[in-house]
Amino acid sequence: MAKSFATAWLSGEREATDLLPDRFRSLAARAEAVRIAAQKSMHPALLAVVRRQNAGLPASPQRDANLDALAQPGTVVLVTGQQVGLFLGPLYTLYKAATAIAAARQLTAETGVACVPVFWLQTEDHDFAEIDHCFVPRTGAEPVKIALAPTEPSRVPVAHRLLGESVLPALLELETALAGLPHAADILPLLHMFYTPGATVSHAFAQTLAAIFAEQGLVFFDPRDADVAPFAAPFHQRCLAEAPAIAELLQVQAQKLRAAGFEPQVHIRPGSPLSFVAPDALDGPRYRLDPRADGETWTLVGDPAHATATTAQVRAWLAEEPLRLTTSALSRPLLQDLLLPSVGYVGGPGEMAYFAQLQPLYRHFDLPMPLVIHRDRFTLLDERTRHFLDDRGLTVAMLARPRDDLLRQMAALGQGEAPTARLDAMMAALDLPELARQMAALDPNLAKAAQRTQEMVQEALAKLLDKYAKALAQRDQASVDKMDRARLWLMPDGAPQERVYGIPGLAARFGLQPMVTAVLAACQPFAGSQQDLTL
Repeated sequence: MAKSFATAWLSGEREATDLLPDRFRSLAARAEAVRIAAQKSMHPALLAVVRRQNAGLPASPQRDANLDALAQPGTVVLVTGQQVGLFLGPLYTLYKAATAIAAARQLTAETGVACVPVFWLQTEDHDFAEIDHCFVPRTGAEPVKIALAPTEPSRVPVAHRLLGESVLPALLELETALAGLPHAADILPLLHMFYTPGATVSHAFAQTLAAIFAEQGLVFFDPRDADVAPFAAPFHQRCLAEAPAIAELLQVQAQKLRAAGFEPQVHIRPGSPLSFVAPDALDGPRYRLDPRADGETWTLVGDPAHATATTAQVRAWLAEEPLRLTTSALSRPLLQDLLLPSVGYVGGPGEMAYFAQLQPLYRHFDLPMPLVIHRDRFTLLDERTRHFLDDRGLTVAMLARPRDDLLRQMAALGQGEAPTARLDAMMAALDLPELARQMAALDPNLAKAAQRTQEMVQEALAKLLDKYAKALAQRDQASVDKMDRARLWLMPDGAPQERVYGIPGLAARFGLQPMVTAVLAACQPFAGSQQDLTL
């Protein structure tokens, strides 16, 4: 079974850091990355586009100041990004933005160079099923899934997805799910303001997140813009022209990953470019290109009619309507670093694995490898849950274990000793090894029988103690109920809270701005840490 690259990388394992250097940990490496990024400036016309995009967001003097700073030579940016999920998607969206803000501040403090946090909206993605819903926790019950009305599968970029009338019942369902929570009024008016029929999914997302981080001046970048496309066109042209060489570099890197015990995050198709193409219209479905044997024709992967396109056609689309071509997961980081004076990228485990595949492509495109920074990770607790865990000797990480294991843990603590220790004591009291020695001395043929008996007794006692431990825990039904509630709240279905629950449920419980303030204060941007945060 392949190892988790992000886990190994954060642990500093050599096999992982050889594939993706963890330079973000080093003060000197961070300073060098800032120095290199500061030699590049945003193109004035591209900066004008970014100003226009941000002008439509909720007012923020700090964002205006950050945009002004981008016009000054030597300013660098720290990028993060995320799919534009319904009602802001999972909690880690908040943590990505907060980490980027905290890391940009620290880089500025360390180097004296202005560093601006930029949120790259992933509006070119087309998997709408990944972003059309939001989970809200419920006390003592499974989370409620709030989703937009089902739509036919489509390969159209989410930038062109409009919120229909189904957003209204989704908002009503969210209100019901948040009813009775003390701070529901902190988040619901904000969502009602921006998630309206006729708005695009991406615009509603950007407006809401910009309002939340208005004080910190988070800047937003939407690549799905007709005025951005000409700046991206040369990159897509190279991806098309150099597809065989690029694919070969990625294949070699994939072999290195597998040799180190990791599975590449993205499957590599031989000879395929890193770009998607929309053959029908700018707002039409997009497809990956797969080379055919003639060397001049491409299969549109995923097209229901199995259509093809020639290289000449793709080049014509790129020249006439460059917005026809869009990035993939592996080309997006490269385009970011081509367009922006980026010093680094803040991402999660999946994105760390992407970057592990990308190191040879940065050399190929003659780009400096950015600092790759793992976002901060949090589990949010209230005081009552924190006290329960402390009293029972449990940790948040333990809650991912099977329920029976937790019951045994709780029972052992209640009895003052672990079941394994009690089993050892009982086996010692029986002193079966001594009996076995005496029997073997009397008749060597009895040694095996004595050994088998010892193993059978130990197994039977272990099963008996296991049943006893679970029965003790079940007897304290109040504690069991609290444990089950804690598991649902902190580790729903064994997954980290941040990967399941959306922002609204937590904001309604703790207060939106108090939660944001606490997360920002707790960020340790160059530690890659996991923290339990009690609010």
